[in-house]
Amino acid sequence: MSTRTWRNWAGNQRGHATVARPRTQDELVALVDQARRAGRRLKVVGSGHSFTDIALADDIRLELPRTGLLQPGPPGSRRVTVPAGMTLRQINTWLAAHGLALPNLGDIDAQTIAGALATGTHGTGAASGGLATQVVGLTLVTGTGEVLRCSETAHPEVFAAARVGLGALGVVTEVTLQCVDAFVLHADERPLPLAQTLAEFDELCATNQHVEFYWMPYTDRTLVKRNNRTEVDSSPMSRLAAWWENDFLQNVALGAVCRLGRAMPAAMPWLARRVAGFFSPVTYTNRSDRVFTTPRRVRFVEMEYALPRPALPEAFAALQRIVATSPVRVILPVEVRVGAADDIWLSPGYGRDSVYIAIHQYVGAPYEPYFRAFEQVCVELGGRPHWGKLHWRDAASLAPVYPRFTDFLALRDRLDPDRMFTNRYLDRVLGRARA
Repeated sequence: MSTRTWRNWAGNQRGHATVARPRTQDELVALVDQARRAGRRLKVVGSGHSFTDIALADDIRLELPRTGLLQPGPPGSRRVTVPAGMTLRQINTWLAAHGLALPNLGDIDAQTIAGALATGTHGTGAASGGLATQVVGLTLVTGTGEVLRCSETAHPEVFAAARVGLGALGVVTEVTLQCVDAFVLHADERPLPLAQTLAEFDELCATNQHVEFYWMPYTDRTLVKRNNRTEVDSSPMSRLAAWWENDFLQNVALGAVCRLGRAMPAAMPWLARRVAGFFSPVTYTNRSDRVFTTPRRVRFVEMEYALPRPALPEAFAALQRIVATSPVRVILPVEVRVGAADDIWLSPGYGRDSVYIAIHQYVGAPYEPYFRAFEQVCVELGGRPHWGKLHWRDAASLAPVYPRFTDFLALRDRLDPDRMFTNRYLDRVLGRARA
C-alpha cells in the first residue's frame, strides 16, 4: 500500500490516503479483518463523480478492480452480475454486444456501478425509478468481515438499505442487474418558452417515457428533451451533426462561454442569453445508452434536490427569484427531471413520485450563496438532497424526511459496529453516535 493524493472530477474534493487495491473478494475480506483489528477506517472510491466528500478517505482508500467478468444469469432472465468497480460505460458496451440494455440511465456513464448506486443516481421518466431499482441482487462485505449475498428474499432488509447505502454499510463487491432487451430511442429536443414548458410539464411526463428540460437563467427559454422507444434506428445523427451538438456546442463552445463568464461575472446574464440562442430543434434515433448519456468535459459543481412532484411550481418560482436577485451570477442551466417512487430506504425517491431540480455552477466561480438559498427553499418543501451532490444537511434535518432513517442507522450499527466505513461526510449526514 502507498499514500497518494486523490481528487474528484470537479476538483472541489481532494485528500491524501493510503491506497489499497484488493484483487479478489477474499483479499478484501482479509483487508477488512486486518483494518478492524488495527482500528483503521476504509473508504471505497469510484470514479470521483460526486461533488460531496462522500468518497473522501482519511485513512485507507479502497480502489476496486475496474475490470472483470460479467456473469449472465439463467437463460431468458435478462440478468447480469457485474463487478462493483466497473463503470456504466463498460457495462453498457457489454450489454449492447449481448442484445441487452439497462431500461433507464442518467446522463453520465463514467461512474462506477457501485458509486452510482450508493449515491442514488437516476435518470428521468415518470414511470422510471432510479438506477438502484434495477438491482435484483448484490454482495456486501460488512464491517465484521461477513459476506452477505442479498436480494428481496436473502437478507431483504440489507437489500432494501444497501442499494442506496452511501458506502456506510460495507463494501459492495458485485451487483446483479435486471436488464431488458436492447432498444432504440427516438430523441426529440426542442426549445420552448419557459411558461409553456412549466404549464405542459405534467402532460409531457404523462405522454412520453423520458422527459427533462433545461432552463437557461436570465432567460425565458428552455430546452425540452423527450426520449421514447422506437422499433428501428431509422434516423441516426450524422457524424458532423453529432460533433456539432455533443462536442462543439455542449463542450467546446460552452466551455469558452463559461471561462469568459467566470472572468467577467457581470456579463453572465448577457452570455446566458447567447447560450440560450443556441437551443435548436434536433431529432434522431440511436442505441438507448447513447441517447441517455452525454459526454461532459465542461467541469462544474452541482446541487440537486428531490421534491414531491406537486412542489415543482412553487420551487421553480422561488428559484427564479433567487437567480434574479442573487449576487452570484450563474452561467450553467438548471435541469429538471422526474422519477417514480421506490422502496429503497435512503433513496431520494423513497415512497413518493419526485421531481428533481439540479442547479450548477462552473468550476472556480462562486456558488455557495446561490446553492444555500435554493437549499432553504427545498428544505421547506420536504426536499431530499442527492447524496453525491453538494448540500449542507445533517442527520438531524434529514431524519424527518426519510421514514426509514432510524432503521438504516440500526442496520448500520449491526453491519459496521466499529464504524470502519465512516468519514467526515457520513458523520455529518448519519451522525457519529450509534443509534
